[in-house]
Amino acid sequence: MFTLSAVAEDDFDALVAIRVAALPDSPERARERLEESFYPQHSRFIRVAGETVGFYTLRPAFDGFHLEHFYVLPARQSCGIGSAVMRLLLAECGTQTVFVGVLRDSPANRFYQRHGFTPNGESERAIYYTRWQ
Repeated sequence: MFTLSAVAEDDFDALVAIRVAALPDSPERARERLEESFYPQHSRFIRVAGETVGFYTLRPAFDGFHLEHFYVLPARQSCGIGSAVMRLLLAECGTQTVFVGVLRDSPANRFYQRHGFTPNGESERAIYYTRWQ
């Protein structure tokens, strides 16, 4: 259904383009946010039939894993790709806690709740979720 492939340092602009397409926001803000949390060694492109349809960054940390980014292009959303990738990521995390922040008004809030994430904090812009295995 999908494959994952490595992200390199020089893929930064491609990731920004995916992020902007998947989550319309200020392109400048998207670039800034990605620069703050760009970990190519922990990032993977999501591909379907050779086409890049998204990417994620799952960074290991002392307290579990931080899902820094998880974006699927709009044309490929609601097709089960995101859920399939999420199930794989959660299986890879095993019993470790997984943390993610989601923009307050994003439909992704429902996605994370469906996958067992529970809210544990808020800011002006985001809701923070945790998933304990």
